Amino acid sequence: MRTICILWFGLAAVAGAEGPPAAPEMETGGLRQLLTIRRIYVDRLTGGETAAQMRDMLISSLAGTGLFVLTEKEEKADAVVRGAAEDLVFTEVHSSSDGINAHANIGNRSGSGYGAKGAQAGLGVGENESEHSAERRHEAMATVRLVNKDGDVIWSTTQESLGGKFRGASADVADKVTSKLKDDVDRARRLK
Repeated sequence: MRTICILWFGLAAVAGAEGPPAAPEMETGGLRQLLTIRRIYVDRLTGGETAAQMRDMLISSLAGTGLFVLTEKEEKADAVVRGAAEDLVFTEVHSSSDGINAHANIGNRSGSGYGAKGAQAGLGVGENESEHSAERRHEAMATVRLVNKDGDVIWSTTQESLGGKFRGASADVADKVTSKLKDDVDRARRLK
């Protein structure tokens, strides 16, 4: 136990002396490449009809940042956004049922004819409860990557959303992707 404590304190002292760990070289290289990108083409996203709508929302959101010039001609772009997106609307159904029942009968009759001796008893108790609910749900997800002209992935993210109070799930995902890219461009500028 003493050896473990000494080792732990030694590692803590070394970590404190070095400061926070540096970003891996590959990550900083990709971040620096973000600073060389001026024009972006957003390619068709896979994932069905809703992916086309997500592409349009992503283009709109990226254009709003002013970070890049968005082009409709892939050959003019410094980098291409590729990926997949899905926007699902579905109904989530929940059902439950509980019940309690009890029955008892006792009987005794002897003799023949009507009015002969006999005893009879009975008891019955029962309670049943069931609940059914259906909730309409809306969720969207996008996984995108930024690919340079050499085909190297220089940035990627996966974002998902259940929608917000004032915006749909797809618009929220497009804004999250854009926000993540903007944050990473800002990080790259601080690396200079």
